[in-house]
Amino acid sequence: MFKGILSPIITVFDAQGKLDFKGNERHINRLIDNGINGILFLGSIGEFFALSLAEKKEFITFAVKTVNKRVPVLIGTGGTVQTEVIELTRFAEQAGADAAVIISPYYFKLEADTIFRYYAGIARSTSLPIMLYNFPDRTAYDLAPELVVRLVKEFDHIVAIKDTVDTISHTRKMIQTVKSVRPDFSVLSGYDEYLIPNLTAGGDGVLSGLTNIVPQVFAALMKAYAAKDLDKVWAAQAQISLLMNLYDVTQPFIAGIKAAVAVMGEPIVPTVKEPAVEVTPAHLQTIQNLLKKAGVL
Repeated sequence: MFKGILSPIITVFDAQGKLDFKGNERHINRLIDNGINGILFLGSIGEFFALSLAEKKEFITFAVKTVNKRVPVLIGTGGTVQTEVIELTRFAEQAGADAAVIISPYYFKLEADTIFRYYAGIARSTSLPIMLYNFPDRTAYDLAPELVVRLVKEFDHIVAIKDTVDTISHTRKMIQTVKSVRPDFSVLSGYDEYLIPNLTAGGDGVLSGLTNIVPQVFAALMKAYAAKDLDKVWAAQAQISLLMNLYDVTQPFIAGIKAAVAVMGEPIVPTVKEPAVEVTPAHLQTIQNLLKKAGVL
């Protein structure tokens, strides 16, 4: 259902930390104009964890209206309170979103049956397509392929997974196991550099943060892969491999990614919500050097 290059879009704030709707609109249009196949709002890089429910609802309404059906709109509705997750998922459905992306419960390590009940309760509350979000580094629990199979067998509208696991073997097993039951189930990698391994394993693409910075590189890579133009595939893959170092510039990495978007020419300030890190001149220099080394600046 979801294929190609999807972007978990940054949320642009002004210098005071308020939603910058003009800045967000410009960035949305930039991604679409450069060939992005879908946009996830309020994902990890979109700082869902730092926005109030009211802010999220305002932003969802804005996002659906601004995209205006040019590409699929996915909304991150995950959280630690299931009733709020259900409320936000229903709101996204009514607003006209194309899917909800829901991270598994986090903080405590949970058993498979508990995770199943959690997702089942949400799935029964909505008809909106659901993308599971597997990020064990943040949740202390891995959505194993066998658990995903249980879910997709019972709920037709659980249609995809973002597998943010730093090993392609995990994603390969997810692809092989789940697609044997549901061939149309979409498996997207959460790590930018796994696009080609994902596709060659039978997966469907990526949903990854560097797309905010260089959407054109990812679009060109997909085009080259489809055309079997290996020289262009290797060239774009080499650029992405270098750009992966941008995730290490700041911790959390969100400020560094936002700063890189600004360095690429977007008129935004790299404001992030707490827990925040201030982008220093040294950070900016490192970002500029990486972008130049990758040949995108």
